[in-house]
Amino acid sequence: MQYDQDTLFTRTMMTGLFIGIVDTIICLGYNIAYRDLSGYTPSALINVSSLIFAVNILLLITGMMYYLFIKLFGRKDYIFVIVSVLFTGFLLYKTEMGHRFTDYTVNSEFKGLLLGIVLILGVSASSLPFLYHSKFFDKYIL
Repeated sequence: MQYDQDTLFTRTMMTGLFIGIVDTIICLGYNIAYRDLSGYTPSALINVSSLIFAVNILLLITGMMYYLFIKLFGRKDYIFVIVSVLFTGFLLYKTEMGHRFTDYTVNSEFKGLLLGIVLILGVSASSLPFLYHSKFFDKYIL
């Protein structure tokens, strides 16, 4: 029985980590494209190294949280998806209400960059149960 629990935890964690690696590439691409199109230059908070570490750690933790949801609620994945969507919506709202810079243009460009990253991570976190249950993913990636 312990082996099954370890396998479940490992699979949820590795699914989160895989999504984190893919999201890191997506977020880096978004970061480059957004900065090129908008001309936004400050990089003290959102930069290549912070994206690489933060995205991977956040989605690894999301995989671990999915394990807890499985243990608490069974295989009711819709609860995890609903909580993920609600939490993403809350973070999008808080990001939109925040004021990082005094200059309106720079502040709105920062919000645009951060909103995109939060949305990418939220969609990926919400899709974690679907990828976890995918037989193709289990067979060829895990």
